[in-house]
Amino acid sequence: MKTKTADVRQDDDKYRAPALSKGLDILELLASSAEGLTQIEIAKQLGRTTSEIFRMLMVLRQRGYVDLYADDDRYHLTTRMFELAHRHPPTRRLTSIAGEAMQRLADQVNQSMHLGIIHSGRVLVIAQVDCQDNNVTSVRLGAHIPIFETASGRVLAAWMEEDRLARLVGDAGQEPRDKYKAFIDDLPAVRAAGYCAQPSLTIEGVQNISAPIFDFRGGVIAAVTIPFVHRLTGTSAASAEDCRARLVAMAADISRRLGAGAALDDPAPLG
Repeated sequence: MKTKTADVRQDDDKYRAPALSKGLDILELLASSAEGLTQIEIAKQLGRTTSEIFRMLMVLRQRGYVDLYADDDRYHLTTRMFELAHRHPPTRRLTSIAGEAMQRLADQVNQSMHLGIIHSGRVLVIAQVDCQDNNVTSVRLGAHIPIFETASGRVLAAWMEEDRLARLVGDAGQEPRDKYKAFIDDLPAVRAAGYCAQPSLTIEGVQNISAPIFDFRGGVIAAVTIPFVHRLTGTSAASAEDCRARLVAMAADISRRLGAGAALDDPAPLG
């Protein structure tokens, strides 16, 4: 007589796809390596032979998912995964609706801005626009930024339920206790205010201003952020306070266009 556990194990064996698993293991490993990895390093970290890793790398390279740096033998991810993500209808709709509004506001306040979502425990920049000034402070499109170091990470986390927030923090990885505590302690105030405005934790002199974008279910699906800089020359710009007010209004308008309703009127702190 077969047990339920045996049936589950049999089903697992039935649907096993070793080659697919190896390919996904390589992609996930390279996604966490900023400098790329050699074939030998990949094989060692995944507990595989160099020959089986070589075959998988050749296929992934042919399909455009990985490539070699020009000056060494280290493999790294291409933008292929990022491009595929943008074909996904929700992301495409979000960037389509937000892009024009972001560019219009960037030109009005003479500041750059970017749009970020949560991906693998980090903030993934999925849209970025510059103002018309000669000097801009911008974030690279496709950048993965630690949530603990960003105003957008605080905005994306502030409206999360406790279990989802715990998963996010777990996915984000280990951080110094003071940085982790500062992040968690900031969330109630961000939710109460409806935005986050704080000095950049990575660039001196920059004030990050970030506002949430809600979906029709009332969840925060993205954060739009201005890395505000005070200009001494060139075209005059709006003040930080004016930028914040306009940014919050723009994010609310984008949210409404995405079907959000009651969430826009719920500034209550986390319980």
